[in-house]
Amino acid sequence: MANKAGRLGTVGENGALKLLQKIWPYAERRRLSGAADKGDIAPGGVPPVPIAIEVKNAKTLNFSGWLKEAEEERKNAGAKYGIVIAKRRGYTDAGKWYAMMDGDTLVALLKEAGYSYDA
Repeated sequence: MANKAGRLGTVGENGALKLLQKIWPYAERRRLSGAADKGDIAPGGVPPVPIAIEVKNAKTLNFSGWLKEAEEERKNAGAKYGIVIAKRRGYTDAGKWYAMMDGDTLVALLKEAGYSYDA
């Protein structure tokens, strides 16, 4: 890859992929798909995990813009949830990076995981 942004993106995506493969062994990086982007990582497996994951490796943090992008990619992928994983300066271990979602997504994931008193 010739440009710096592309190299940084590859480093970020590979780091996040390695982290996610701990729970999703068939996860893989998605190919670029232009305006209909479905996120950077496909969880893989059967049945597919309904999450679109956008990965960022940038000097400047843009949580609001990244969450908006993840929401668009969630829709494109037909996924239930859109999540951003962003490289944290000074950390190479993706387990220490930022993971972002809006509050509604957090509540929905917690509820789906059984952390709810709803009947």
